[in-house]
Amino acid sequence: MNYRDLADLIFPNAKDASFYETKYPERNLKEGAMVTRFAPSPTGFVHIGSLYTSFSNLVLAKQTGGVVFLRIEDTDHKREVENGIEGIIRDFNDLNIHFDEGPIKGGQYGPYIQSERRDIYQSFAKKLISEGKAYPCFATEEELKNLREMQELNKERIGYYGSWAKYRNLPVEEAIAKIKNNEDYIIRLKSPGDFNNKVILDDCIKGKIEMPENDMDIVIIKSDGLPTYHFAHAVDDHLMRTTHVIRGDEWVSSYPIHKQLFEVLEFKEPRYAHIAPLTIKEGTTIRKLSKRKDKESAISFYNKLGIPDEVIKLYIATVNNSNFEEWYIANPDKTIDDYEFTFDKMPIGGSLFDLDKLMSISKVYFSKLTADDIYNKTLQYSLEYDNEFYNLIKDNPNYLISLLNIERNIDRPRMDIGSYSDVKKEFWYMYDELFDKKEHPYENINYPYDISFIKDYFTNVYDENDNEEDWFNKLKNFASGVGFAVNRKDYKENPSNYLGNVADFCSIIRIMLTTSNTSPNMYDLLKIYGKERLLKRLDKFLDSVKN
Repeated sequence: MNYRDLADLIFPNAKDASFYETKYPERNLKEGAMVTRFAPSPTGFVHIGSLYTSFSNLVLAKQTGGVVFLRIEDTDHKREVENGIEGIIRDFNDLNIHFDEGPIKGGQYGPYIQSERRDIYQSFAKKLISEGKAYPCFATEEELKNLREMQELNKERIGYYGSWAKYRNLPVEEAIAKIKNNEDYIIRLKSPGDFNNKVILDDCIKGKIEMPENDMDIVIIKSDGLPTYHFAHAVDDHLMRTTHVIRGDEWVSSYPIHKQLFEVLEFKEPRYAHIAPLTIKEGTTIRKLSKRKDKESAISFYNKLGIPDEVIKLYIATVNNSNFEEWYIANPDKTIDDYEFTFDKMPIGGSLFDLDKLMSISKVYFSKLTADDIYNKTLQYSLEYDNEFYNLIKDNPNYLISLLNIERNIDRPRMDIGSYSDVKKEFWYMYDELFDKKEHPYENINYPYDISFIKDYFTNVYDENDNEEDWFNKLKNFASGVGFAVNRKDYKENPSNYLGNVADFCSIIRIMLTTSNTSPNMYDLLKIYGKERLLKRLDKFLDSVKN
C-alpha cells in the first residue's frame, strides 16, 4: 500500500486537482490589473473596520482595471451567527458597495461561499496526501492535552510539530487500518519547514518583515470534512486567481503558514498587503476599534445619525491614503473615483479613529449638495427614523428647500448640517408644530431693559416684501430710534448712552424666532417664516421673556 491508496480511501470521490485548474483558468486581464477579494466570516454585522478593508480592495482593483470579488468564509460554523451571510450581503447593498463577483452576482470562479466548495478542498487535500505531504492524524483531545503539558514541562514550543507530531510518520498500512476501524481523524500538513530558518514577507504596505519558517503540522481538513481558514485561503486565492491579498495586519503572523501552503501546493504566491487597524483612544491607552465595545464601529450607528455612505467612504479614503484629504480639498469638482490610491501612502501603524474628523468631512460634503438633494434624502431618512418630521415635510417640500438654500450657493456656504438628522435640529423652530411642543422655549432668556419695542417694529416697520438692503436700512433706523447705536464704534466709546448696538437688536429678533443667538441669514428666515406667523411667535416671546 502507498500514499495513493491512503488518499483514495479518505477521499474516494474527489476529482483530480487538475480538473479545477482547468475549470478556473487564469483571468484574461490587462497587465497590472489587480484581482482582490474581501473575505469576511458571517460572524456579525459589517463594521467600519471591515468596510475599511473592503474599500482598499475595491478601489485598487477598480483603478487598475481588475476584479474584486466577495467571498464568504463560513467554514467555522461555531462562530457563525444566524442569517450572517444574508446580513453581510444586505449591509454592503445598503452601503451601495457592489463587488464584481460574489454569492448573489455569481461569476466564473464560484461558488463564492466556502462551505459550497468542499469538493474542491478535498481534491487538493487528496493530492497532498497522495504525494506524502499531508496525513491523517488520529490524536485525541487527551493526547493533545498530554502533549501540551509535556512541552510546558520541558519548556518547549507548544504545538504539533517535528518529533512531537505522533502520527506524522505513521505507516500507511496502520493509518488505513485505523480509518477502516472508524477511528476519528483530521488531515494535517506534513510541514517541511525548519523553525530556525527565516522567511521574508515583502509586504506592499509594511515593507520587508522577517519571521521564522513554519514547522507546525497545521490542520488543513477538519473532522467535519471542511477546511481550516489557512488551507481554504490558499486553494481559493489560487483558483480565483487573486493577485493581491489585502487584509488586516492581525494576519501578518500567519504568513509563514500561507507561504508554505502555496509552496507545497505548487501555487504562485499572491502579493500581500496588511492594513493597519483603526484604533481608538480609551483613557491613556490606545486600542483597536472594537465592534463589540464601540458604537462607532457599527455602520448602523451612522445610518441612525443620517450620515451618508459617501461620507464614510470619504473618511476611510482620508485614513487610507495620507495625501487624499489634501487632494480632495484642492479638487472640489472631483470624486473618490478620480484619485489614484497607492500602497505607499497607506499607514504602516494603527490609525486613530476620529469621529469629529468624520463629522467635519460630512459638513463639507453637505455644503456641496443641492437643497433638493438634501430634502429628498432627508425625506427618506425621516420616513425610517423620524416619522414626526417626515409628516411635517412631505407635503410642503418647497418650504424646507427654501430653508436649505439659505447661504448655500455662495463661495463659502454654511456648514452647519453634517447629517440628515441635523436638518431637523437646525430648522425645528421654523415648524410651529415642533416649536409649540417646547414647554419653555425661551427659558433663561431675559433683558435688562423693556423690549416691547420689538412689537412696534414688526407691526409697523417690518415688510416681508422688502429686499435685503431695504430691510436692513429700515431695521437700523428703527433700532437707532429706540436707543441702539448704529455704529459699533459709537457704542464702544459710550456704552452707557445706548441699550446696545444694531447687532444686539438683531439678536433679540433672532432669539425670538430661533431661541438661539446663532442661525442662518436672518433676513431669509424672516421672509420664509412670514409676517403673520412672526406676530404670533412674537406674542409668545414677549409673554415669556423677563425684563
